[in-house]
Amino acid sequence: MPLKIKLKPHERIILGGAVITNGRNSTEFTIDNKVTLLRSKDIMTEEMANSPSKRIYFVLQMMYIDQRRSKEQYDTYLSLVKDLLKAAPSLTDVVMDISEALLNDDFYKAMKFAHTLIDRETALMNRALHPDQESQA
Repeated sequence: MPLKIKLKPHERIILGGAVITNGRNSTEFTIDNKVTLLRSKDIMTEEMANSPSKRIYFVLQMMYIDQRRSKEQYDTYLSLVKDLLKAAPSLTDVVMDISEALLNDDFYKAMKFAHTLIDRETALMNRALHPDQESQA
């Protein structure tokens, strides 16, 4: 089934490993075959990967974009997960969901779970940095 994509002015996507930036007008096109696709909102640069869970997301993104080289990234993923779970074992359930998606070669689904991981890590950090706010809520 073809996929219709509408791009806003200056919106960026990654399509089949190529970064595409739209011009100043809205654009619509159709993709007729299966290809990796990431919209701007899902793209994380290496500079943006500034926390353990965001580094995991970044590696998953690299695995998704270049699935032929995903096995090379897997060791990095395992190392990052090991460090994260040492610091925050309460995140094990989400990491298990990500790992299961990876075992099924569903990199996009793994990235979706990684969004949950980022949200939960952020909440943990906020509670650790502002414990007095939790008791006032």
